[in-house]
Amino acid sequence: MPQKPKRLDDLKSTRDWWGVELRNWRRVRKLSSRQLGELVNLSGTTIERIEKNERPCDTALAGRLDEVLDAGGALRRLWSRVEADKCRADADNSGCTESVDGVELRVPGILESDRSTRLDGVPPVERRAFAMSGAAALIPIPFTSLIPKAGQSPPPKTVHAEDIEQVDAAATTLAGWDNLHGGGGMVREASVGHLNWARNLLSVKCPPALEKNLFTAVGRLAITIGASAFDAYEHDNARRLVTFGVHCAEAADNWHLRARALNVLARQDIWLGSPNTGLTHAENGLVRADRLTPREQAMLHNARARAWAKMEKRQEALAAIGRSDDAFSRARPGEDVVWMSFYDHAQHYGDTGHALFDIALLPGQSPREAAERLRTAVNGHTNAYVRSRAFSGTKLATLMMSTGDPHEAVATANRALNEVGRLRSKRAADDVRALSLASARHRSPEVIELRRRIGAVVRA
Repeated sequence: MPQKPKRLDDLKSTRDWWGVELRNWRRVRKLSSRQLGELVNLSGTTIERIEKNERPCDTALAGRLDEVLDAGGALRRLWSRVEADKCRADADNSGCTESVDGVELRVPGILESDRSTRLDGVPPVERRAFAMSGAAALIPIPFTSLIPKAGQSPPPKTVHAEDIEQVDAAATTLAGWDNLHGGGGMVREASVGHLNWARNLLSVKCPPALEKNLFTAVGRLAITIGASAFDAYEHDNARRLVTFGVHCAEAADNWHLRARALNVLARQDIWLGSPNTGLTHAENGLVRADRLTPREQAMLHNARARAWAKMEKRQEALAAIGRSDDAFSRARPGEDVVWMSFYDHAQHYGDTGHALFDIALLPGQSPREAAERLRTAVNGHTNAYVRSRAFSGTKLATLMMSTGDPHEAVATANRALNEVGRLRSKRAADDVRALSLASARHRSPEVIELRRRIGAVVRA
């Protein structure tokens, strides 16, 4: 006689609640544990143990179970709460890694400090701070321990339009900081709390009319933070965050956000020396080009051009630049979403100039067109896009140093270095290192001084 299934307690923990929901969805779909196991390449016994919280589960498996059970994201969203609760339980003692749909993010607990009641072993900077404030006798612990834990603000019980507006505002603010200061430093740290709060909105009740807007806002924030992580060379985090953004875009049926995400993935792979993979991302973004605006099409064709140029495929790169120029010529004011505001005349010329830069360095090629486009970008970028202006200025100086007048290159380079020195951007730092290498064959005093200055900027 078959045993009656074990009664599950959904009040014991969020993880147990998730197991109950998994069993409920399996029964709704009229599947035995063995049948469900076959769909995800597990045994029926393993499925039963997962339901009973006797076997570990992870984000990827939770997402797969949600998919095969056609749960509409319910299991996936509830799993994000399981992860969040686990992290909160661990946060008092150490940092914790949270994960949603494969996106992992290091979330600090309370700031690390000596918990002893004496100042023995406290770093000198903290002892000095206490001495200067006269607080040493009153508060004999490191002052950093007074800072509260991060990420403790609970999400609302139900998503409202105002919550989505907050996520959008956070994405806009962080993108502005990233363009102005680079992806490292405070920009990176500030993003962690924003993303934790935003992604928790996916696990609470949301009116159907707001679901697409919610996925769009959270996906946009993840892509923005992922792009910053790329600039800070946190490449694994960047890839996971932007891939999460792709999933959010697809859940929202938002082709514009999907194009933006695939553009970032393409640029990252091209930067990391995998132009073929970058080309695939760019062309994937253009699969339904009819659903994209001219600026979005131009952006992705530029990614294609940069990939072809890195592969030294001159004709293919020039053809992609031509298609990008053609698309950009059809752009009209007011037709793009807010996150495409960066793609203006200066950005287009800078992007195409970067692709032409790689072509210009091939044997027998003229640097003139690349230099003109990069110069247009440098002159056109506003102060809101300091990093983009620094990128184009550094590339222009490197091109001049490699193919033209080193005297003019030094003047251009010094202007770019004024801005690179204010950024927290590892990409910008690597670009000026490349400029230093290009200048090594020139021995004039001004070039030698430029290389000395580059060294100082990179070390800062």
